Amino acid sequence: MATKPTHEQAQLHLQVYDLRREAKLREARDWFQQNYKAETFEEAMRIAPFGTQQGNYVGMVIGYWENACALLNYGLLHEELFFETSGEFFGVWEALKPVVPEFRKQFVDNNLLANLEKAAQRYEAWSERRSPGHIAAMRQLMKQERSSAASAKTA
Repeated sequence: MATKPTHEQAQLHLQVYDLRREAKLREARDWFQQNYKAETFEEAMRIAPFGTQQGNYVGMVIGYWENACALLNYGLLHEELFFETSGEFFGVWEALKPVVPEFRKQFVDNNLLANLEKAAQRYEAWSERRSPGHIAAMRQLMKQERSSAASAKTA
């Protein structure tokens, strides 16, 4: 059986959660979930160019989750509690995953979004143990959503 979160971990967990409720970050998260469907670096730059509101939204979302996952990876947040209450970071990673290698190359930073990636890898293994097939089903839904978005653009 997993250890229980410490009081300090629970307090930090609530603080991290509370930050998600900030109005501008909530707006950015909503925009990201509805609009960020990039398969290539070029698509990512077209959807959310640097210096635009959309680019700022992407920066806010990835900055928030990279920081939250860094706290998790350093053991400051309780992993089981984080995974049980925060699946959104995994969806963000899945949306970014196709373009991260090119971003790492462009910015000459092999560690770009490394905290998010490491947490997502552990979450995937945790989820598969807990609910086999959940990640595959979620990926299928995301694939359908991207296909629908692509069809709407060409229609």
